[in-house]
Amino acid sequence: MKKDNKILLGKAGDKEVYILPNQMNRHGLIAGASGTGKTITLKVIAESLSDLGVPVFLADVKGDLSGMIREGDISQIQGRLDSMGIEDFETKRYPVHFYDVYQEYGHPVRATIESMGPLLLSRILDLSDAQLGVLNIVFKVAQDMELALYDLKDLQAMTSYVGEKSKDLTLRFGNVSKQSVGAILRKLLVLEQEGGELFFGEPSIDIEDWFYAIGNQGVMNILDCRKLVNKPTLYATFMLWLLTCLYERLPEVGDLDKPKMVFFFDEAHILFNNAPKNLMERIIQTVKLIRSKGVGIFFCTQSPTDIPNEVLAQLSNRIQHSLRAYTPSEIKAVKLAADSFRANPEFDTAEVITNMKTGTALVSVLDEDGAPTVVEVTKILPPSSMMGQVDVYYQKEAIRTGTMYGKYEEAIDNISAYEEIDDIREEEAKQLELEKLAIEQEKLEAKKAKEEERRQRQQKTMLERISRKTINHLENTVSRKLVKSAGSILKNVLKGK
Repeated sequence: MKKDNKILLGKAGDKEVYILPNQMNRHGLIAGASGTGKTITLKVIAESLSDLGVPVFLADVKGDLSGMIREGDISQIQGRLDSMGIEDFETKRYPVHFYDVYQEYGHPVRATIESMGPLLLSRILDLSDAQLGVLNIVFKVAQDMELALYDLKDLQAMTSYVGEKSKDLTLRFGNVSKQSVGAILRKLLVLEQEGGELFFGEPSIDIEDWFYAIGNQGVMNILDCRKLVNKPTLYATFMLWLLTCLYERLPEVGDLDKPKMVFFFDEAHILFNNAPKNLMERIIQTVKLIRSKGVGIFFCTQSPTDIPNEVLAQLSNRIQHSLRAYTPSEIKAVKLAADSFRANPEFDTAEVITNMKTGTALVSVLDEDGAPTVVEVTKILPPSSMMGQVDVYYQKEAIRTGTMYGKYEEAIDNISAYEEIDDIREEEAKQLELEKLAIEQEKLEAKKAKEEERRQRQQKTMLERISRKTINHLENTVSRKLVKSAGSILKNVLKGK
């Protein structure tokens, strides 16, 4: 609930508990066991941001957030409002843009292979280090050849091409094993069969579309994740890709009176499960640095221990609903959660965590000076919009009549690597044929030259033989004549005597 340009989250007794908009880029945590009221808390914060004109992004894993397009029923919440002494509470509906990777309950959400990049793709495909190395080479070759990678068939075609040229490429980039190429192609086929062809392609989502305001209300951008969450690796990678896109494209703005956008990630533990070291480092860096872009992130999960310590340290606004503590690991999680708050001398935080009713939470946020407030046991306000899931008819009608309808519905298949690779292969085949012909021609010319040389050599030998015979004949003839002449002279001389 917006009040005095602050977010009234609830009340601790008679004390009003606020979240300050100018501190929301310090990020936040909403934690608690299933059924303790996390989704309602998330809705109250998101609605208040919308009333402040701030757009939000919400990952909806259960479909419960779709009710934001319908006005709440005051009769269902009047008792709670009276118990909290809240007056002038207004029920209302909110502007919502629904999105869905699987295109069932929202506008299509697409990303190009290029924008995702090899590191995030390797997470989706669960590649080994050697296979990631080959995938990096695939991207490098595509870049060098100026071939666009938009969808899965582009990447499949490019990977096959690299496999065909593995011998030559190994000399340039290092080992390109056909085993790794084959493994990548098999995993791309599995991804395609799981619906990956719906996600990768064009038109790619335009981040600017999430910064809408309709009237004075920021738009709720709700990603329907009911199906996507069943593919946890794709879910996690997609969420990180969104944050990366925002970080890379938004300008530095520093601290603002209110954030430019706030992200709410439900089932946040999925982001970090089995994440390799290089990807975890990227997540930590993005969370740490994106605050300077005016973006806040709230992670929603069952226990704070689901979040890595390096990330948890960045979450300054903390809302902790009840936790259950039966096993040693659960008891330890309760103690860690309690120790993360600035203690309130009026109660034992660890004891309260396990005994709070649904809709009540421990809240500690940043004050005007950026210091954490003393933790308070806070009764959370009800949302202004409808609680629960709206009928699918109303959701699809909101999609069809919304301002985004038509922009992403039809896929575009621009000329890219898939189409150009065949032309390249054909051109290379022609070039290879020309080279073969040139080699054959060279061989033919060499053969002709050799034959000509042999003919000339034979002709020369024959001429030399004829010449020698002629000379010999002449020499013999001359010799005979000389001998005969000499004999005649001698005879005449003798006669004269």
